Amino acid sequence: MTSQNKASRPKALTIAGSDSGGGAGIQADLKTFAAFGVYGTSVITAVTAQNTLGVTAIQEIDLAVIAGQIDAVMSDIGADAVKTGMLSNAEIIVTVAAGITRHGIRNLVVDPVMVAASGDRLLREDAVGALKSVLLPLALVVTPNVPEAEVLVDSSLSGIDELRDAARAIAGMGAGNVIIKGGHLEGPESPDLLYDGTEFREFSAPRIDTNNTHGSGCTFSSAIASGLARGESVGDATADAKRYVTEAIRCAYPIGGGHGPLNHFFESDDQSHIRDE
Repeated sequence: MTSQNKASRPKALTIAGSDSGGGAGIQADLKTFAAFGVYGTSVITAVTAQNTLGVTAIQEIDLAVIAGQIDAVMSDIGADAVKTGMLSNAEIIVTVAAGITRHGIRNLVVDPVMVAASGDRLLREDAVGALKSVLLPLALVVTPNVPEAEVLVDSSLSGIDELRDAARAIAGMGAGNVIIKGGHLEGPESPDLLYDGTEFREFSAPRIDTNNTHGSGCTFSSAIASGLARGESVGDATADAKRYVTEAIRCAYPIGGGHGPLNHFFESDDQSHIRDE
């Protein structure tokens, strides 16, 4: 059988920053794509010096190189879905939005990355306006956590009713579907709220007491993009992503001395090789 006759593998593109520690950003996205059987490509927007303890340096990539990466991937390989992560500044956001528009990308998942798990800021404060006005109107799905949703709606959020109001407000900015992740809420459950512009759905799982959550937001949005690339609806992709991230956190093992990464390949990892620390 020739390669032309074989079934085409779903493809997804991540446009995000590089995490030298391997737990978040481009690295987490590509691991997630692979775990879902999706061929992953990447556009690097920034290089970070980063580990489980924090971010010590950031080098933003030249705008022409970012645009060139998008064009190189889309003109040859293409993408069934695209996700964005760390975009750092307003100029990068505008460049990425132009590339998405230029290539007619519809299955776009926007993870509005603002702060790392360590507390280090990954999006400049003056770039929030560009994120809201330029990128969110292009998004099929946007996946803020509670602190990110608070920034987007400029209001503190504490209960489910306030999250519903915030989701409506963010949808009003142009996003097709809004998923507010509830990992920062208090309580035994970790609920994620999906608003499709008309109805709400809640995806909940027991909260896991662990420090190994670095890259969970990147992984969640990449898992949704993987589902979309495979032809799933937003609701089904969200449900699969919730299950995947929950198990990847549950099966994580210690890496580094701070916020450890998820175990992206828990389904194929018997962990028999893991040494006791």
